[in-house]
Amino acid sequence: MPLNRSNLCWLALALITAGYLIFWALLLGATAAYSTTDSWLQVLRSPEIRHATFLSLVTCSVAAGFALLLAVPVGYLMSRLEFRGKSWLDAALDIPIILPPLVVGLCLLIFFQTKIGKVIEMAIPFTYQISGVVLAQFVVAAAFAIRTMRGTFQHLSARPEDVALTLGCTRFQAMWHVALPAARRGMVAAFCIAWARSLGEFGPILVFAGATRLKTEVLPTTVWLELSVGNLEAAVAVSLFMVLLAVLVLVAVRATGEKV
Repeated sequence: MPLNRSNLCWLALALITAGYLIFWALLLGATAAYSTTDSWLQVLRSPEIRHATFLSLVTCSVAAGFALLLAVPVGYLMSRLEFRGKSWLDAALDIPIILPPLVVGLCLLIFFQTKIGKVIEMAIPFTYQISGVVLAQFVVAAAFAIRTMRGTFQHLSARPEDVALTLGCTRFQAMWHVALPAARRGMVAAFCIAWARSLGEFGPILVFAGATRLKTEVLPTTVWLELSVGNLEAAVAVSLFMVLLAVLVLVAVRATGEKV
């Protein structure tokens, strides 16, 4: 292939991409080589880390489920209806993505000190509780799920729904019987992305739910707790376990055919 200007441009872009991937490969390789497999397994057998793992899997699944329930109607609305102020609403839905994580946790903590928040906590306690872990994960993960579902519905043609409307279906029936079956891959992708985002959530959980051992401790807070006492080997083991889970989620998303 002759090295003309166009090919040189592509070569430069390829080198930049390769450099970035090599950088991440070196980071993960150095982390993986830090300790032995036996030491990883020994760390992961500890009661605290097993509890954090179980709690993470449960809370991430619950938070992702609620995020999907919210993302489907909101994503459908944003993709099918044109109205005044839509661009502002679109921007508002992305606020949890751009806010610093610690600020999200602080907002939750302050809200539940207000009169409305205290009334809610009389029914369901959230502050420094497992339910608070789920809420902190949901608040951020929902924004990613909404973005995914909005993109999914935007890529689906609205014509089949319009045909259903002409045949006597209501808008809800058209959405339920036509749009949702067509968007099932996107729904799986949205759930997986929300789950992965919940798994990595740290700041809001630490501020709002705390990091109490054998209570509200999840995998990200485990890494922080182990680092705070100088147990780098345990922090590495948990981090690598989270990397493995993240890779599995990425494979699941790619299997749906969705691009995110």
